Parts: sequence; structure tokens; C-alpha cells
Amino acid sequence: MIRLGVPSKGRLMEQTFDWFADRGVRLSRAGSDREYAGRVDGVDGLSLVLLSAGEIPRELAAGRIELGVTGTDLVREKLPGWASEVAEITPMGFGHADLILAVPTCWTDCDTLDDLASVARDFRAAHGFRLRIATKYHRLVRAHLAAHEVADYQLVDSQGATEGTVANQTAEAIADITSSGETLRANHLKILHGDPILRSQATLFARRAAMGPDMSAVLARMGL
Repeated sequence: MIRLGVPSKGRLMEQTFDWFADRGVRLSRAGSDREYAGRVDGVDGLSLVLLSAGEIPRELAAGRIELGVTGTDLVREKLPGWASEVAEITPMGFGHADLILAVPTCWTDCDTLDDLASVARDFRAAHGFRLRIATKYHRLVRAHLAAHEVADYQLVDSQGATEGTVANQTAEAIADITSSGETLRANHLKILHGDPILRSQATLFARRAAMGPDMSAVLARMGL
């Protein structure tokens, strides 16, 4: 039996259910909205597990599910060796968001990563500590900044609304997921120019160790 993990609530769950329905596979909850078991109709050998999107990369890596729907950002952040553990079966065309770097709009001399590197050097010289960047995506942000030779900074963990950390004076800049940018603008933040750290969307992933005839049969039923 192939176990499929999908997001357990909200728009992401609804869009996932619709995506599978378009391919002849009906997913549904087994009971009330408080239950996390589900049922599958339209294909044999597939069972449904409802999880938070953030849990799905870990459950794939641990072998507790064989297929999972989650964002590319979560897989690449939570699984250091993600490419050896999971395979991207197909992007699903929804859940689009960019992982970006943003700074206060009043920083008129900071529009690019090169500018940020200069600002960070000056900040450390002026204040005696490194410029703080609030984020939930430490691995991805650190790799991106290293690739662009930005060094004088420290990452601080954001457990709540990352956009509010600058106003709360717990960080000077942020790295976060955004789709429209409206929340950033409302908090007087601007996105640095250039490509984002990562372009993410909902994606169907498979555990590599589970690839075999049973997996192939389930994916073939959906035309994948």
C-alpha cells in the first residue's frame, strides 16, 4: 500500500483534492474536519494520510509515507540531502510563493544583495553586532547569502509573523515566503531586486526508497 500525505486543512488541501480529482482519484476525509484519516476512491493500492504541510518532508524521509504533497521550499529547507531522499514527481500548479529577502523601505541606498553586503558591513562597524535577518528558512537563506558573498549578518529564528520583526526591533531585515507582497508593503518592507532565493509551489514528491512496481502503478493510474 502506498501512503499519500497531503495538507490537512485550508486552501492547499482543497486544491490538492481538486488536482487529484482531475486525474480520476477522489480524496476525502474519513469523518469530521478534526479527523486526520482519509479515504481514496478511483485507484487501488493508495491510502490517504492528512498532515500539516510542514510535517510531510519529515514523514517522507522517515518512510512513514511514500508520496507527499508539500511546497518545494519546505522540502529543500527541512531535508539537507533532499535530492537523494525524495524525487519530484510533478509540480502541481498552485501554492506559488517566492522566498525573498526584504529590508525597510526607508533604506533608500539598499536595493540589491551587493547593497545589503555593504549595509551589513557598515551596520556592524556602527553598532558592534551583526545585522539581524529574521527567517524560518535558515538553510536556504544561509546558502543564498554565501553564494552572493554576504557575510556580516546573523540569522534569528522567527516563530511568528516574520514581517513584524523589523517593527518590533528584533531584526533589521527578513527572509520569508511571499505570494503577493501585500503584507510586506503593509509593514513598510521592500523586496531586494533580483531573483528570489527560491520559487516554490505545491509539488508531488515520492520517497526514493519506495520507488518500485506498486508506486509505478499508482502514478500511471494518474497519468504520471
